[in-house]
This record gives sequence, C-alpha cells and structure tokens, in this order.
Amino acid sequence: MDAFKQASILIVDDDPANVLAMKEVLATLGSKLVTATSGEQALRNVLDEDFAAILLDVRMPGIDGFTTAKLIRERKRSRHTPIIFMTATQEDLVGMFRSYRAGGVDYIVKPIVPEVLRSKVAVFIGLHDMNRMLSAELAERALTEQRLRASEEKLRALAAHLQSVREEERIRIAREVHDDLGQGLTGLKFDIASFARNYETDALATRAEKASVLSASIDRIINAVRRISSGLRPEVLDEIGLAAAFEWQAREFSKRTGIRCQLNIAPQFSEPDKERATALFRIFQELLTNVARHANATKVTATLDSNSSAITLVVTDNGRGIRDEEIESRRSLGFLGLRERVLAFGGTVEATGQEGKGTCIAVTVPVSARQPVFHA
Repeated sequence: MDAFKQASILIVDDDPANVLAMKEVLATLGSKLVTATSGEQALRNVLDEDFAAILLDVRMPGIDGFTTAKLIRERKRSRHTPIIFMTATQEDLVGMFRSYRAGGVDYIVKPIVPEVLRSKVAVFIGLHDMNRMLSAELAERALTEQRLRASEEKLRALAAHLQSVREEERIRIAREVHDDLGQGLTGLKFDIASFARNYETDALATRAEKASVLSASIDRIINAVRRISSGLRPEVLDEIGLAAAFEWQAREFSKRTGIRCQLNIAPQFSEPDKERATALFRIFQELLTNVARHANATKVTATLDSNSSAITLVVTDNGRGIRDEEIESRRSLGFLGLRERVLAFGGTVEATGQEGKGTCIAVTVPVSARQPVFHA
C-alpha cells in the first residue's frame, strides 16, 4: 500500500563532498535518498516524486536556493513539502529571513552536525509517514461512506420494489379470487337453487344431468383454489421436495410462456432444509420471470446440483444477453433482490452475458451457513 511506501529525502547541493557526507549521516534512517546538484535538477525531481523533506543549499550556481524554493512552492505537488535550508558561512544567517519567506521551515549551518541533521530529518519523515497514513485512512473512509450511501440507496429502492411487488401480487390474487372463485361460486349458487327448485318436477335423467353439471362446477372451483394456492406456495415443495417443485415450475413456465425449459437435476442432488428450499424455489421463479420479461429467449436450461458444502443452481438462456452495466445498475432491482436473498445464507450470485448469445446466472447457497433474514 502507498501508506507504507518508503519515504524519500531530496538532497540539493553542488558540492559532492557535502552530498556524500549527508548521505552517510541519513543512511540509518532507512529512507530513500535522492540527490541533485543544481536547482534545475531539483525542480525536475519534485515533478516526478513526492518527498518527506528537501535539504536545499542556499548558494548554488545557476538558480540559487531561495529561487529554487519559491519555484518548488509554486507547484501543487510540492507546495507543502518541508524545505530545510543549509548555509555555509556566518553571513548566510542573515539570509534565514529570506529562507522563511521563500518557504523554508528550518535551516542548518554548515559544517553539518550529524546528530542535529539526523534528528531534524527524522521528525519530518515521521510527519510525512503519519500524513500519508492519515490520507490513506481518509480515502478509505470516504470510499466506505460512498459504498454505504450506495448500499442504502439500493436497499431503499429494493424496499420500494418489494412493496410494489407485494401490491401487484395482492391485486393479482384478488383478481383471480374474484374472477375464478367469485364467478364460479356465484354460478354454483344459481345452479344449486335451480336444482333444488325443480327437484320434485324434474325427471330422474334431468336430475342426474344437473348433478353432473354441479359436480363439474365444483371441480373447476377446486382446481382454481389449487392453482391460486400453488402460485403462492406449491404443495409439492412441502410434500415431495425441491426437485419436484422445480419440475412443476418448469412445466408451468413452458405452458404459460411458450419458452422451452429444460431442467437437469443431478442424480446425487440432496434435498435442503425448508428455508433453503423456499429461497431456491423463489430464486428459480424470479430467474424464469426475468427470462420471460427481458431476455427475448426461446429456450432456458436450468441445472440443480449439490455436494457436501453447497447447492448450486445455474440458469442459462439463448436470449439477447445481459450487459455488465445492467447487472450493476441500481435499477436492476431483480438482481438486487436475488443477491439479498442469497446473502442471507452466505451464498453468491454470478451473472454473465454475451450479446446475442444469452445470459448465465449461477447461484450458490452453502448447505450450512447463516439463517435467512427474510422469506417471501
């Protein structure tokens, strides 16, 4: 990580002997030591690299130390880099005020006292490292907050979506109860009234015919009740297990949409517990619904398998192929709902698509993990 990158020190002096001496003194600090023999070279160095501190000789040929410091301060990358001026003669002490105006934070008189130089530079290295770690922490915190905000937005959208789905489901059930059960029971009521009113006068054959009609009406109502209840929760899921419920759902999907649905259940598939069975069945229903609504597919293949650690469901279609941006979009509430349902068990959902070749959704649910936080 950048927060633990080795700190760099820039030594700017046109005297090779001074440079060598300072490198020997600072070698024990474990920092990267970069040298420059002129102000021009120092300016090129600060363009390419960040430094914990700059040791800058005041008197150099060409651009002197004061001018170099001002130019360093004008550049955004090095604007706050500590500059320690080095002066060689007593008269240069008068220039220390110039050094502060030029952006210096400290000064040292030559000849250099090793302990003084080492301690001063060590302080700036420590500050540099702390600042770098703080910057990394702030960046990580900002990223975490951004992710939390995005997660909150997705959860709010999911909650609204689930509420909308519930309302749509209530409307659908109410319509089916009214249209199928209500009309059927109303017709049955009139048929029974007619049968009772004319019972004494009707011939035996007529009575038998009316009784047969009443029986057929009752059968239709019973079938309607079974169909509505199966839409809410298929009986086979509780009676004979998940595999049979998948087979029933695949047949119903094909009959309702006209899309071929091939279901492959591994011979070694083992029935999961009730919570996982319910979650996987709802996931299968949701995936088939997405195919019917969005995929423009003519065929769906589903594979259900399990081993000692996990249950896997893979659904592929030959439709238009989902795009990556659709998978990650905040509007893809179906996928968000699937992920939330699977995450309750510590599982995963992976989606891939190829344009014009179809989509593949792979769901993995551990056989023993956290208990689900909700069911639908």
